[in-house]
Amino acid sequence: MNPSDPATRLSGIFAPITTPFLPDESLDVAGLEANLQHYAATGLRGYLALGSNGENRSLTEAERLRVLETVVGAKADGQTVIAGAMYAAQRDTERFLEAAAAAGADFGLVLPPDYYRKQMTDEVLLGYFHSLAERSPLPLLLYHAPPFCAVGISPWLAGELADLPGVVGLKWSASTGIETMLPLERPGFHVLAGSANFLLEAIEGGSPGGTVSLANYLPELAVDLHREAAAGRVEEATRLQDRIGRINRAVSGIHGVAGVKAAMDLLGLVGGTPRRPLRPLDPGERDELRQALESEGVQA
Repeated sequence: MNPSDPATRLSGIFAPITTPFLPDESLDVAGLEANLQHYAATGLRGYLALGSNGENRSLTEAERLRVLETVVGAKADGQTVIAGAMYAAQRDTERFLEAAAAAGADFGLVLPPDYYRKQMTDEVLLGYFHSLAERSPLPLLLYHAPPFCAVGISPWLAGELADLPGVVGLKWSASTGIETMLPLERPGFHVLAGSANFLLEAIEGGSPGGTVSLANYLPELAVDLHREAAAGRVEEATRLQDRIGRINRAVSGIHGVAGVKAAMDLLGLVGGTPRRPLRPLDPGERDELRQALESEGVQA
């Protein structure tokens, strides 16, 4: 396979990595580097930096670049880095994509601007993404994330953009509906699962993989599912999907980013607390999370 081909660089499991903070809420760069050192040996294809799990909107611009530079500098040889770009103004998105390319990112993940939601029609978004793709030094992935963004990527819009030079795929993070996007999977445009809950469904439908929050605390388990599914071992892949779905619902499904970070802490990684106004799990919630992991054979 050609290592420069998007299909190669996007094939596998990505961790949408969290951003560790010190008790005073400043960046914990050493903690991030420690997590990346652990992830390097797990078989992960790479990382989504500055996504929703990375608390993108809670970071300053300087912090975003520091996180991205740390990830690029600490990744293993051959791993891919996707940089999240989440801005209300197009000029800010364009500027960040330039900076992300200079920092060494491989792809940009672009969230639709949603502050002026009523004006963000499909036609407006088509122009937005079209002009971004023309100007961006990075190949772009579209980001459909209704839990975090009031404006989504419609099937019509995705279809219009799928053949556009510079747009190489879509991360689908809605709880349902990925089956409406999988027919767009083709050479040059790839549909990535954005949740562990439907990772197997996506792979069986032709997706090269996904970026799933479970990979932050159980990366090997997500990699195992991808390997079994890609090899056509349906029975084992189904068993793994059922287990992964239960774990995912108990962690991020209930607790969101705080749950992912708590699971990381319980399993020896650097999770820590989210930035305010998000709150960490209380002792009772943390104990319930530990019990949920242990009930699935994960020793926390």
